[in-house]
Amino acid sequence: MDEYTVPAPAKWRTSKLNQPMARIALSAGHVVSDPRADISPMRDIAIDFEATQRFRDYLWDLGLGVAEAMDTAQRGMGLDWASAQTLIRNTVQSAKARPGAIVFSGVGTDHIDLVGASLDKVVKAYSEQLSFVQKLGGRVILMASRALVSAAGGPADYAEVYRRVLAEADQAVILHWLGDMFDPALAGYWGHHDISAAMDVCLGMIADNAHKIDGIKISLLHEKYEIAMRRRLPPGVKMYTGDDFNYPELIAGDDQGFSHALLGIFDAIAPAASAALLALSDEDRTAGTKAFREILDPTVALSRELFRAPTQYYKTGIVFLAYLNGHQDHFTMLGAQQGARSILHLSRVFRHAASIGLFADPECAAARMRTDTGSSRGGMTLAP
Repeated sequence: MDEYTVPAPAKWRTSKLNQPMARIALSAGHVVSDPRADISPMRDIAIDFEATQRFRDYLWDLGLGVAEAMDTAQRGMGLDWASAQTLIRNTVQSAKARPGAIVFSGVGTDHIDLVGASLDKVVKAYSEQLSFVQKLGGRVILMASRALVSAAGGPADYAEVYRRVLAEADQAVILHWLGDMFDPALAGYWGHHDISAAMDVCLGMIADNAHKIDGIKISLLHEKYEIAMRRRLPPGVKMYTGDDFNYPELIAGDDQGFSHALLGIFDAIAPAASAALLALSDEDRTAGTKAFREILDPTVALSRELFRAPTQYYKTGIVFLAYLNGHQDHFTMLGAQQGARSILHLSRVFRHAASIGLFADPECAAARMRTDTGSSRGGMTLAP
């Protein structure tokens, strides 16, 4: 049995809403379920929209933007399109009441059946979701489509679908290439299982539609692919890192460029991310980069634990940390996915988070850890 003393919280100097930063930083926020709803939790959906919005307000207060209804919010793994519409509407409207608050919302095809999917049905599905967000005055992240994988006969079909959908965009969108480690149903995206060949197809499509594209987020968990693609993007098209394993060096960049951020890990490490990005904005670039890395590098061990294979279950650790840190009063998730990770995994998540001073109230975090793991099950006694 281990005894562990929870360190005091880190004293980061964080950014705030409307404070200029050297990078665009979007956090893919999680949703807070409603554990008191009288539903069948493995089948039905109940969201505490007020608590969910409070978390978005917290992200904005730290100077981060919000990527709404994305993978971190369990899109396609509990969050359906009907609930996503309410979530998107709430967040876009709340952003309008907070000048400077940034929100981009996920647009996909998750409301149609994969069986019998055709290219025309995929375009129509994308268009329906795109139209919904645009009518709210929202900005769009064009998510990867499981239905397109099912319907496409090859790379040309991907290029054609994206051309048709992008033609309907009223503002430049962020594309999202999500690797199959996050969603096995997306294997072979862009018509190739080989990453380099798939990248060629994607870059060709971007070049043909660059005026409709703000940037692209890639989530492949390998920095060499992101750097290679970043160096080949057309002028004016941004790279947003979605690499939850290698984000510090990708955001810091090199003498040939850098990545902005659209990350699930920023949900869990929001204060550290805010402080690091503020440091990076220092007029003394060398000092700013050094401070940025000193703050953000220690968070990587936590992120790698959260996003370890099977990666699609990283959301369990994200929500667990939100609970430990007092952002919600329970540890339940859509689809009962609080059970998707082991107690040992959650214990490692706790230790990593504590080691970087992530818990604003260590005593509360330790008490909740004891309650939700228990020394008889988890083999851990925590001494705050």
